[in-house]
Amino acid sequence: MAEPEMDGTALTAVADSLVRGAARYGNDHGGERIITNGVNRPPADGVLARVRTLLPDFTGALQRVAEQVLTDPAGASRATIVELAERSGTSPATITRFCRAVGFDGYADLRLGIASETGRARSAGWTVDIGREIQPNDPLERVLGQIMAADTRAMHDTAALLDLGEVERAAGAIAVAPRVNIFGASGSALVGEEMQFSLHRIGIPVWAWTDVHNGLASAALSRPGDVALGISHSGETGETIELLAEANSRGATTIALTSFPRSPLAELADIVLLTATQATTFRPDALSARHPQLVVLDLLYVAVAQRTHERSHAAFQRTAQAVHGHKAAKDS
Repeated sequence: MAEPEMDGTALTAVADSLVRGAARYGNDHGGERIITNGVNRPPADGVLARVRTLLPDFTGALQRVAEQVLTDPAGASRATIVELAERSGTSPATITRFCRAVGFDGYADLRLGIASETGRARSAGWTVDIGREIQPNDPLERVLGQIMAADTRAMHDTAALLDLGEVERAAGAIAVAPRVNIFGASGSALVGEEMQFSLHRIGIPVWAWTDVHNGLASAALSRPGDVALGISHSGETGETIELLAEANSRGATTIALTSFPRSPLAELADIVLLTATQATTFRPDALSARHPQLVVLDLLYVAVAQRTHERSHAAFQRTAQAVHGHKAAKDS
């Protein structure tokens, strides 16, 4: 028997709110949003990533539908609207509202999007191990396959979610910035330091801060034209939010790298770069986010290098020459 649901007015309000929020980052591969009857429609190859990203914002009946779709996407692609409602313990009306919340006009479009995505996954061999728990006695060959499948899927989902127009804006701001600050904690700090190393190598004045006091001091010295990049998978890390807010208050252009578009960090930033994750055993979302984060930052770094081509090329030559003498001599 289906569980009691919230009234239709409340559910409609939730769905409408999520659609408005999704409009911030819905785009096709060319960077333009797909609009049908006023509703943003996500690219087909990002449907499950979109549902996964929105899951923390869903409550009650909508959350049950999302969990059912993520648990058995192939089954959802074959089910009728009544069957999916029964499996999720909701109603056909809730399924329709769920479709709107993830950017589709109706259930037929949602089914088509999921079927297209799961079909590509099967042909690529991604679904063989994704979602399966890694057992203590699993051979490393199988563990490697599962990790590769999960990371490959996360990369594709990230490519589907990422707004290249936002990357262009971020690269343009960094290329001309007098100063770039990068903020992150724990694992995100390691990702930030990698970006700092890359940008520093091409002559960008950039600092990566992991200590809150030092980071706040640097953020407080920000001026208009400077850039502050905050990295947080959840977008809820208090220290990173505080650091980005301080830089923002001083007029710096702020960039958030996160997996959640309506997180506090994303809401604070001028530019939002989104990543997707695919968790596995021993690698929850926060850990599995590292590779997608690095891919997005690599793209951003290359975009900056393109805009500063002459300076970057000269910097590479000088730095390579400087460290050349410290390389081990090759046998003649």
